[in-house]
Amino acid sequence: MLTGLAALVTGVVWLGAQPSVLASYHYNQSVIAATHLFVLGWICSIIMGAMYQLVPVALETRLYSERLARWHFGLHLVGFVGMVWMFRVWNMKQLGHFATVFAVGVGLFVFNLVQTLRRVPKWNVTATAVTAALFWISATIVAGLSIAASKCDYESTTGLATAPGVSNVVAGLRSLAGFMARFDQISAMHAHAHLSGVGFFTLLMVGVSYKLIPMFTLSELQNKRRAAASVALLNLGLAGSFLTILLRSPWKLAFALIIIAALACYGLELRAILRARKRKPLDWGIKYFLTAVALLIPLALLSIVLAWPGLPLTAFTGQLENLYGFFGLIGVVTFAIFGMLYKIIPFLVWFGVYSPHVGRAKVPALADMYSAQLQAFGYWTFLAGLAMTSAAIVISSTTGVRLGVSLIAISVGALVGNVGKILAHLIRPRLTPLNISNALKTVLA
Repeated sequence: MLTGLAALVTGVVWLGAQPSVLASYHYNQSVIAATHLFVLGWICSIIMGAMYQLVPVALETRLYSERLARWHFGLHLVGFVGMVWMFRVWNMKQLGHFATVFAVGVGLFVFNLVQTLRRVPKWNVTATAVTAALFWISATIVAGLSIAASKCDYESTTGLATAPGVSNVVAGLRSLAGFMARFDQISAMHAHAHLSGVGFFTLLMVGVSYKLIPMFTLSELQNKRRAAASVALLNLGLAGSFLTILLRSPWKLAFALIIIAALACYGLELRAILRARKRKPLDWGIKYFLTAVALLIPLALLSIVLAWPGLPLTAFTGQLENLYGFFGLIGVVTFAIFGMLYKIIPFLVWFGVYSPHVGRAKVPALADMYSAQLQAFGYWTFLAGLAMTSAAIVISSTTGVRLGVSLIAISVGALVGNVGKILAHLIRPRLTPLNISNALKTVLA
């Protein structure tokens, strides 16, 4: 999670310093490098770290192996940092090496969680969503490696052809590159992006929230069939969208509508859960998350426009594609993560520091570990920055992008400040001795 926050800060500074990343068409090395910094460095780091903590809790089991998780972290760190750098300098050969390191880490992650899921005592919709998400992140890695292989030059490998085993690898890569050459490069990139954006990020957001939102609001799932339908439709829509985007088929609109139908089912079930809650006040963490869910509505409308058959690629529609990616990754996924971090990090720190002292000393409540004022400030600043940046992307204004990203950076600063306040409890716990006499009087009364 701390690695993810560092990547987020780096990415926001990058966008502020180079606003043309968002104000120009997205098929260039700077845009692709920055996108992978946010996707792999920020979002994947946070989600994978959270899954190691939340999946065992949500599914009432324990993680298969912490050792594998540590190995995964090392490979993940080396892999995504190297990939972002190689995208930036556009060295496809070295990119393939770092992408392979990253892929091995993802393999350990998937294996670890699959083994964890095998221990689940009672299967539910959350377990189904997590399992599907693991499949889609694996497919994302395969698709990404295939695209990278198609961009490599294999002329320099001729002298290695006689080396044992190497000739088979080179021949396989050449065949893969030849196969990928059949597809339009931008379509392949968009299909690859949807595998991660919908298949991993959105599916996990839907599935895990079916467990966490009832937990945090003292409610319960209201309609299991509706929840299951949302996950099933999301998987069906994604599978169809991947193929139709890759093949540039006009049927991609139909599968986009299936994904929208899945999100509509999710929204209805989430509303039912919230209506049945026993804890009526909603804290800022929940507000962040629910606002991110609401932002799916304009994103869905934009997806219909971009999926419309025969839509020409112009300077304007190209910027709409930029807006779609930015709004999905930063507006929806990032804001949802902000909300969940305000629930997860305080709990992890509190449990590690204060749980042994419960009943022996007065310990702070979770809400006492961070500033609600900073939360509120960050909430409104982020939304203002999101609106300004989105408008600036559409009109290709670098000045507008810089101003909007500056507001988002301030919101990120508020989050980092609150995380710092929470982590300070690891260094200096705030324990107050219990007043035994007052406690005895209370018990006797």
